[in-house]
Amino acid sequence: MDAHSGVPALRPVADPAVVVTTAAERRLAAEHWLLSAARSRPRARIEWTNMGVAMLPLGGIFSAVRLPACLVLAASGERLAPAREVDAFLASALNGPVICDPHSRVYYCLVPGSMPRTWTAAASDWRTLAVAVLGTDVLLGVPRLDRTEFNPATYESYWAVPMESAGVLCAPLSVARLISAGVHALDQVEVESGA
Repeated sequence: MDAHSGVPALRPVADPAVVVTTAAERRLAAEHWLLSAARSRPRARIEWTNMGVAMLPLGGIFSAVRLPACLVLAASGERLAPAREVDAFLASALNGPVICDPHSRVYYCLVPGSMPRTWTAAASDWRTLAVAVLGTDVLLGVPRLDRTEFNPATYESYWAVPMESAGVLCAPLSVARLISAGVHALDQVEVESGA
């Protein structure tokens, strides 16, 4: 009985059909999934341990879209990158994993491995914006999954939007919408400045 209401207290009932996974379990699954792209899993693990990033080949289970920080900032309405506000905007807009390389001032949206083949026309148009759809024959420096915050002392790559679960990637259409929003915002700035 609940002492306040006089109603019998409910007890939790274990349902064997409901599976609950912890954040640590999801992170481990995501790590194994990322490592499945590596040419050498042991080497990739050593790179993560020693350097904090592993060089993983694109074009198989995942590819990446490289976005310049200026385009991301324009789309987000923020002034400085990297920043928590920009990372939060990307999480909301893309609902998928994004790596930030603060040193190069670029973001990498992880997308399905097929995107470079299926979005060739758009990828061609985006080149003038310094956007690149990266696939086969490209290696991407992928940070350890526990690197989820910008470190101003080191400028190391980090997960602006962490990979929450194995195989969960940014939808290509969401990335295209973000690019379009950034282009529109940059065009507005150009019109307002009279250029």
